Amino acid sequence: MKKITLLLVTVFTFGSVNAQDKEDMSFGVKGGLNVSSVTNTDQDGLNSKSLIGFNLGFFGEFMISDKFAIQPELLYSAQGVKLESGGDDGDLKLDYINIPIMAKYYVANTFSLEFGPQIGFLVSAKAKSGGVSEDIKDQVKSTDVSLGFGASYYFAEKFMLGARYNLGLTRIQEDLFLGESESKNSVFQVSLGYKF
Repeated sequence: MKKITLLLVTVFTFGSVNAQDKEDMSFGVKGGLNVSSVTNTDQDGLNSKSLIGFNLGFFGEFMISDKFAIQPELLYSAQGVKLESGGDDGDLKLDYINIPIMAKYYVANTFSLEFGPQIGFLVSAKAKSGGVSEDIKDQVKSTDVSLGFGASYYFAEKFMLGARYNLGLTRIQEDLFLGESESKNSVFQVSLGYKF
């Protein structure tokens, strides 16, 4: 938790110092839908499908110039994957506190493209099959690094619609067994935001 606090203070301080005045700084809330999966889970008789989850949190936007901005966020993200084997359905649910730091380029006044890194801190990890849920947090890495690509559109003065894809860069398994492939998070997000 100390790492998260330190990172947030650093990001928001950096943004505040670089913003020219209060009009160049804004804050808001956002939330929406996750469509997530985990790579390399289609093996050993397993079939995977996307899992529907959610994301919810806060963001800040710091204008660097008329066209460029930095947008740090703090999000709770429910993600994972659905699994099926021999007719039995189950799922792997991975919940994270994610901190994306997006560089934004405003193509137009209301439309922007975004790109940037994200670090995630594991909150919980549960595998469920046959109605039985098992805590597997000790088998999943406590941090996750990904790269985000997206766009956002302000359809009203304070309301924003966003879409983003987060490509996992680090494996989720704490340890790899012989012959096991690395599995990584893959998450598509659609969100609605409100800027204060």
